[in-house]
Amino acid sequence: MKGSTYRRCSCRDPKTGKELGTSCPKRNSRNHCTYSIRQELPSREDGTRRSFARGGYDSRKAAQADLDHVRALLSLAESDDPEGTELIAVMLAEVSREKAPLPDVEETRRRLNAGQDLIGSLTVSEWLDRWLAGKRIRKSGLSRYETDIRVHLKPRIGHRRLDRLRVSHLSEMFTEIRDANAQILEQNAQRRAAIDELATVPWKGAENRARRKAMKAAIDEMPPFRRITGPATRLHVKATLRAALNDAIGQQIITFNPAAHVEIDPVRKPKALVWTDERVAKWEQTGEKPSPVMVWTPQQTGAFLDFVAEDRLYAMWHLIAFRGLRRGEACGQPWSETNLDTHSLTVSSQLVQDGWEVEASDPKTDSGYRVVALDDDTVNVLKRHREGQDADRKEWGSAWVETGHVFTQEDGSWLHPGKVTDLFERLVAASGLPPIRLHDLRHGAATLMLAADIDIKIVSDTLGHSDTRITRDIYQSVLPQVGKNAAEATAKLVPLQRKTDAEKAARKAAKKAKAKKAEANKTRKSDGRKPKDKAKAQAKAKKKAKRRKPEK
Repeated sequence: MKGSTYRRCSCRDPKTGKELGTSCPKRNSRNHCTYSIRQELPSREDGTRRSFARGGYDSRKAAQADLDHVRALLSLAESDDPEGTELIAVMLAEVSREKAPLPDVEETRRRLNAGQDLIGSLTVSEWLDRWLAGKRIRKSGLSRYETDIRVHLKPRIGHRRLDRLRVSHLSEMFTEIRDANAQILEQNAQRRAAIDELATVPWKGAENRARRKAMKAAIDEMPPFRRITGPATRLHVKATLRAALNDAIGQQIITFNPAAHVEIDPVRKPKALVWTDERVAKWEQTGEKPSPVMVWTPQQTGAFLDFVAEDRLYAMWHLIAFRGLRRGEACGQPWSETNLDTHSLTVSSQLVQDGWEVEASDPKTDSGYRVVALDDDTVNVLKRHREGQDADRKEWGSAWVETGHVFTQEDGSWLHPGKVTDLFERLVAASGLPPIRLHDLRHGAATLMLAADIDIKIVSDTLGHSDTRITRDIYQSVLPQVGKNAAEATAKLVPLQRKTDAEKAARKAAKKAKAKKAEANKTRKSDGRKPKDKAKAQAKAKKKAKRRKPEK
């Protein structure tokens, strides 16, 4: 294909504004003109011509070097590879149009052989937008991905080229997040201190009012209270990026996923603790929870259920406490999947929050689709609840909203999961019991089943876990009496020959007598003879003395 270098003068006629070209009087000056290159590229599919053109070179040598570079790129595709030829032609046309640097020949060869994008100018931000647009998951999941991308990924690494993203770039990003956390905590502390100080300034008096006004103005200038990016959020940000880059590898855009190799602070999930008497006493004194995840004892659970026995949603609290349904699963449970005659219900849907909006969704995971067995008491509770709902339906008449859900608002419409949580917290506070979260009722249900020696597989299936290890690691907080019973059972497996106190005293006395006798024997041995030899000598001396005694 044709290609050449040429000199070009950009001087223009002051009258017409047209380029002078070869008629420029300074054209023959050595440093007046610049050099340009033009290389014909393979024609488009419709037959139209295209070329690579670039100017502004200071010398013919520099122009010729770039022309040779373009020709080397064109030669990468074999003559019998029209697809490769077209890819290189498209790449060179875009490089020419965007005035971008010519790509490296060997790197382009590697990309061509690997079937990757030859341009390589796709940024992380552009790919994340493309990746997010192609996701087909529920709305709440998309919102979580979008938040990670908008708040953390785009501002910090969005400008980087996707194919040049390195582990070091991600390490720097997470370091920036930690540094931002420290700044947020400091700013929050300053704002809190200013608000506390403002609360101490009296309202009365012109001087106090002026001071309060100045302090309020200063507070308004401070950054608002913000939440830090905790370890769990950082882990989710990493997971989002890793998933996006894995898809980029699947589409052969990149070959390496740096998110799979960056190290961040590990997330330590809080362990579930039981509200023992000692922990309750400390909570009553300090108001502090020993752990974010707390579980009631069976007695405390019973006390709560007794306290809310007359609550309109008592059946929901009962069902979660005994069968471990998730909040969204309980809110979205339909009567059509609740068979009280067979003592079972099927979890097949849930209500989830997206911001403050509520939408129906499938269960959290595939294992979330499950059949949950119901005990006799729970069945009776649900029957009474259905009778109450039928009475409400008649009372509301045409205003009743028929959703078909087991648990609804007074008019039959959907329950809002967030409002359900708020109601539960108010009921717990009113009951005087130590605080737990609504989700902790699910923890308690798992604990009760495990304490009742229910097989771990059945417990896992009831809760909707995909693996029994999840059940063991997260939900098995051992109740005190269960732990004691386990300790006693373990101790009984080891046979120990322990003595009573009387036996110990007798053994001690015998040991003391033995020691005394040994000491006496040691004293007898002091004359150098054995005890038996000494006794023989004494007997012999008495016999001899008897023979020598004179007769009367």
